[in-house]
Amino acid sequence: MGTYLITGGAGFFGSILKDELLKAGHICVSIDLEADDFKHENFTAIQGDIRDLQLLEEIFSKYKFDAIFHCAALLAHVKKELKNLWSSNVDGTKNIAEYAKKYNIKKIIFTSTNCLWGKGFDYPVTEDEKPEPIEIYGKSKFEGEKILLSYSDYINSVIFRCPTIMDEGRLGLLGILFEFIDEGRKLWMVGDGENKYQFIYGKDLAVACIKALDYNKSAVFNIGSDDVKSFNEVYRYVITKTGSKSQLVHMPKSLMTCGMKLCYILGISPLGPYQYKMISASFVFDTSKIKRELGFQPTLKNEEMLLKAYEYFHNNKEDILHRKNVSAHKSVASMGIIRLIKLLS
Repeated sequence: MGTYLITGGAGFFGSILKDELLKAGHICVSIDLEADDFKHENFTAIQGDIRDLQLLEEIFSKYKFDAIFHCAALLAHVKKELKNLWSSNVDGTKNIAEYAKKYNIKKIIFTSTNCLWGKGFDYPVTEDEKPEPIEIYGKSKFEGEKILLSYSDYINSVIFRCPTIMDEGRLGLLGILFEFIDEGRKLWMVGDGENKYQFIYGKDLAVACIKALDYNKSAVFNIGSDDVKSFNEVYRYVITKTGSKSQLVHMPKSLMTCGMKLCYILGISPLGPYQYKMISASFVFDTSKIKRELGFQPTLKNEEMLLKAYEYFHNNKEDILHRKNVSAHKSVASMGIIRLIKLLS
């Protein structure tokens, strides 16, 4: 039985991870900007900021952690958080590394992102691909990776580069898609819809994080689903399985991309540079390294994950649409100009 600190433990993935750790009999302490009303005899929730050095000193001096799962991050599409994003994601990561070093904690497991790139690839992306982030969130995550790896003489940091994390309860920008499907509206596709974009099942990522506890060196791993299908195939799977009346409508890629860019500049769209560049691109990680070195195998495919996430939305829609003061992935993103598109669908 271990004792673990989870940063961002009240968030979407942090909640999945702590559940898996507690089921395995471990003790978990969470620090999160959100209040967390989750109750378990082996769980302690602390509402606070990883930039608060006094609070970190209190936590690290009180508990003897065997490892840290660093999942806390602010997102770029939550505009009210943009001014704090860099300091939270970068300075906060530096603080976590410093306190791990000070209190002789030898393991940090960090959830990074595929937002390290802002372009599509026509081949599986390996860990050797040079990151080229185009917006603040991806840049902050890349900086976090570099910070943790700079502590490799003191700490073994296992970094997971994650595509979109999918599970029951995943909302955010996907919540907008789910509203369209739930109401049988047209799904407007940018381009021909034959592009492929990988997901990772939340519980599969949690399993990988737990496996990483026994990995005794620093490393970067890509993680993601297998047998990634086109958006056309994934959306049609969900539409068919749910009996939705939604139909796919394909629009010219160049025209739509220019329109999305303009709407972002005008501040009327929730889709930032990463989203409007990647919405019609293909991005799939090569996951051979994590399978070889950690023995990891994904259990769900993209279409199965998206269906689970949609069904959760459908079954809990009234509660979801009235949520307040929860993480970005646990609420539906503001539509902005997309609400007009919805009315025309």
